[in-house]
Amino acid sequence: MKLNTFMKAAALTTAAIAFSFSAVAGTTKFKMATDSGAKGSPAGEALEHWAQIIESSSRGSEDEMKVDIFYQDELGDQKEVFDLLVVGEVDLMLNWPLTSYDKRMGLRNTPYLFMDWQQAFDAYKPDGWLNKINGEVHSDLGIKYFGAWPEGFAGVASRGKYATSIDGAKGMKVRVPSNFPNPQTMQALGYQATAITRGEVYTCIQTGVVDGDAGNTIYWDYEYFRDVLDYYVRTKHTFVTGALSMNMEVWDDLSDNQKKIIADAAQAVMKKQFTEAKARDQKYVDQAIASGMKYIEPTDAEIRAMAKVAREKVWPLLDEEFGSDIVSKIKEQAPKL
Repeated sequence: MKLNTFMKAAALTTAAIAFSFSAVAGTTKFKMATDSGAKGSPAGEALEHWAQIIESSSRGSEDEMKVDIFYQDELGDQKEVFDLLVVGEVDLMLNWPLTSYDKRMGLRNTPYLFMDWQQAFDAYKPDGWLNKINGEVHSDLGIKYFGAWPEGFAGVASRGKYATSIDGAKGMKVRVPSNFPNPQTMQALGYQATAITRGEVYTCIQTGVVDGDAGNTIYWDYEYFRDVLDYYVRTKHTFVTGALSMNMEVWDDLSDNQKKIIADAAQAVMKKQFTEAKARDQKYVDQAIASGMKYIEPTDAEIRAMAKVAREKVWPLLDEEFGSDIVSKIKEQAPKL
C-alpha cells in the first residue's frame, strides 16, 4: 500500500521545497518537530532529549549534527506537519500519525487491543508484534520508524455528566478525532461522536456544543481543557502512543555513524518513556483530582462489557481499512475477553 506517484508529486508541489537537512561547514542540520505538545510538555521534553543526545554524541566529529526543534503548531497543524515529514521538509518527528496517506496508520486506534499496560508494552516494545507492523506501514510511506512513545490508556473527559456504561453514554455528545476508527468506536460505546479540530475543542465544551472530549490520556484533557471539564472516565478503549520517526530519503543519505547515533538516541528516548509512562500518567491523574476534576475508573466488568460491544461492532470493519493480514494478527494477538 505505497504512496502513489500522483499523491507524492502533489505533496511535493504543495510544499514547494526540497529536503531540509543540509551540511554546512561540516555540520548536518535537521528539523525536528512534534504535532502535539508545547515546550515543557512531555512530548516537548522528549524532543529535547532526543536532540541533545544526537548533538552531544556527534559533537566534534566529521559526522557532527545540529537539531532545530519545532513544537506544536509552530510549523502548522497536525496534518500539515505530517505532510512536511512525508516530503522531507521535517526530518525527525515525534507525532501521532494521521491516516491521510495510509489508512493503516489508524491501527493504533483499534478499540480494546489491550486490557492492561503490560500487554501494550509487550506489543510496542522493539521486537513486539505491533511495533513490527507499524514499522512496515511507515516504511511504505517513505518513513523510517524507530518505535513507539507510549502514553497510556485513553478515556472520556466530560462536563456536567459522565458514563461508565454504554447505556449511560446515550445522549452524550463527545469530540473525537475524525480518522477511523475513532468515531466508530465512540458510537459503539453509546456516545454521539462529533469530529472537531483540536483548536476548537475548548470552546465547544464551554458552549455546550459537545459534552466532552474522547480519546485522550488524562494529561491532554487536564493540561488543555480542565477549566471546562468536571469528569474523566478511563474507558481504556485505546492505548495512546506516539511514534518516533524520520523521513526515509533523509535517513538513506546519512553516514552509517550518523544513522547509529540517531537510532540509538531514539531508543534511549523510548526506553525512558517506557520506564516512566505509567508513573507520569498517574502524576497527571493526581493533578487532575487536585484541580477539582473527578477521576473514575470503571469496574473490570464494565470495561469488559464495553470492550465486547466495541469489538463486535468495530472489528468487522477493520479488514477494509487495514487488510486481512493485519487483522488476522490482531485477532491472534489481542487478549481474549
